[in-house]
Amino acid sequence: MADDIDFKIIDILKVNSRLSYAEIGKQIFLSPSSVRERVKKMEDSGLIKGYTLRLDQRLMGNNLEAFIMLKIFSGKLKAALVEIESYPEVKEAFRITGQHNLYIRIALKDQLHLQQFIDKLVNFGEPTTHLILSRIGKENF
Repeated sequence: MADDIDFKIIDILKVNSRLSYAEIGKQIFLSPSSVRERVKKMEDSGLIKGYTLRLDQRLMGNNLEAFIMLKIFSGKLKAALVEIESYPEVKEAFRITGQHNLYIRIALKDQLHLQQFIDKLVNFGEPTTHLILSRIGKENF
């Protein structure tokens, strides 16, 4: 179980997971070795599952981001899960409850690319598309 110090370390890592143990330790008044031990313990327990890279999709050539909710046709779920996971446009995908089966966040070059992507999805179900205008609030949850 994580304690208050672990949560402080997690908050620091959420902002910049590349900080050294010494830099983290300075912020929370712990030695680098104590920080290293705590981080290792959180990794070993599975509390920290990994570290990620956030990219600016516009600088990657993707000027359009969208959420797509997909209502899968009967009998197509397994095939859709395998296929959709392989699409490079997909940045996140979730199986959800409710009227739709999948919630997908995608990054695309332009509207034509979006149209081509939707054309692939209609083989599996009925997509509902929502263009992302901007991000609000905290970038890290």
